[in-house]
Amino acid sequence: MHPQQAADGDDNAETIRQASLAPAASRNYRSGMEERPAAIIVDDEEAVRSALENLFRSVGIASSSFATVPDFLSSGERQEGGCLILDVRLPDISGLDFQDQLAQRKIGLPVILMTGHGDIAMSVRAMKAGAVDFLTKPFREQDMLDAVNRAFEIDRQRRVLEQSRQVLRHRFASLSPREKQVMALVTAGRMNKQVAGQLRLSEITVKIHRGAAMRKMEATSLAALVRMAGELESELKAFC
Repeated sequence: MHPQQAADGDDNAETIRQASLAPAASRNYRSGMEERPAAIIVDDEEAVRSALENLFRSVGIASSSFATVPDFLSSGERQEGGCLILDVRLPDISGLDFQDQLAQRKIGLPVILMTGHGDIAMSVRAMKAGAVDFLTKPFREQDMLDAVNRAFEIDRQRRVLEQSRQVLRHRFASLSPREKQVMALVTAGRMNKQVAGQLRLSEITVKIHRGAAMRKMEATSLAALVRMAGELESELKAFC
């Protein structure tokens, strides 16, 4: 191998390594981020629903409540931001089982579970499934408020990341099939010469496709393109 090619390969490998250590690329997309988060309560006890709504109202937190899971689902209510507060023992489905269904339905709202009959096994299951907190009734109002605020922050971060990914997916969709192939291989650590050989193209053509991919993805450097590729892992698999 020519010394200059070896140097280029080392530089490329180091860029890939550094990019893998850096946080995923993102920009401050503010569309939808000013919406007021809301706490959605699902509990079959009217007294609990009323008490929580009054608590949240007293501190300026928007909320809505439902007696059952079907009531919530049939309402069509899907807050862009906020959290779900679920009682573990509901008449139709347990809060724990519904928590599992939320993941299957791809409803990403953070969950806070509460129960008057909790045990360690329930708590462990809830937390392993990603619950923000597991509160035993009667709980302190401050404990609930703290849990809701944590859930709001988790949800805010989730939405920022999802919005960033949506923008990246939109940019990626604008690439030609060949540009996608080149992006997949380059961000996997291949040198231009290796990509050219694998795709049976000239090295100059690879550089042209690579430049077009970076321009369309709005990547200012190879490291930035690598970070974007990390967010598009599933989309890039078909082109590796």
